Amino acid sequence: MKKIRLATRKSALALWQTEHVAARLRAAYPEMEVELVPMTTRGDRILDKPLADIGGKGLFLKELEVAMLEGEADAAVHSLKDVPMELDGPFQLAAILERADPFDAFVSIKVSDFDALPHGAKVGTSSLRRQAQLRARRADLQILDLRGNVNTRLSKLENGEYDAIILACAGLDRLGLSRYIRHRLDAPSWLPAVAQGAIAIECREGDDETAKILQVLNHKKTQLCVEAERAMNRMLHGSCHVPVAAYATLEGNILSLEGLVGSAKSGHCVRAHAVGHSHDPEGLGRLVATELRLHGADELMKS
Repeated sequence: MKKIRLATRKSALALWQTEHVAARLRAAYPEMEVELVPMTTRGDRILDKPLADIGGKGLFLKELEVAMLEGEADAAVHSLKDVPMELDGPFQLAAILERADPFDAFVSIKVSDFDALPHGAKVGTSSLRRQAQLRARRADLQILDLRGNVNTRLSKLENGEYDAIILACAGLDRLGLSRYIRHRLDAPSWLPAVAQGAIAIECREGDDETAKILQVLNHKKTQLCVEAERAMNRMLHGSCHVPVAAYATLEGNILSLEGLVGSAKSGHCVRAHAVGHSHDPEGLGRLVATELRLHGADELMKS
């Protein structure tokens, strides 16, 4: 290929991620032209409603996928945590880049850390997963919906609409905004979204030439970890409507996976943990999903 076109959302974070992919491709293939195709998705346009009420995170993919089907782009760059467990249409994930910081950040200009929040403090997040874990820790908090890009969310915090907000560390790091991180909410006490911190590149199924070019960017260790997390979520039929969290690590040939299902209303959460071999991340994900169901995950998801 003499040229590859990468579809991307127009948000600052999406553009950073796609520019990062483009730079990696230019380094690997100096003779190839890499072009960005910025687009606005329905998920970007509707900011006054929770994602779970308007169709979920898959809304960030649709227009980019249409661009690939209509020949306007060869591939699309996504935050993997926004990619549905089952791709809707003739698409494949051609590469998963090395994962950045997978954890959430506690962000506040009023208090130094989560435990310092006053009784009844207002905390902003658009994620049911974060809401469930916040309520599990502090039932007194007022948890308010928070949509928009990273800078919009930070502006709302600085305008006093919230006492604190929860954002992804990776997004803040990538945008040069790490100074806002008061502290990291990390495992095992706090679990991130499935595949949080990983960038994925999607292309058309059967487009072997593009897939082969993109494969040079694939990071095997990250791929195995997120495959386990996504397999767990797939078996649970997890979506934006269900507070599901997972975090996998790989040491040598041993995969370890921690999973959580919670209630955004009550804060009740169930957890499960298992280890397995790196040759079967799918099996490990199914095992942890089964354990979660044995501990009552199905009842929480129904509620």
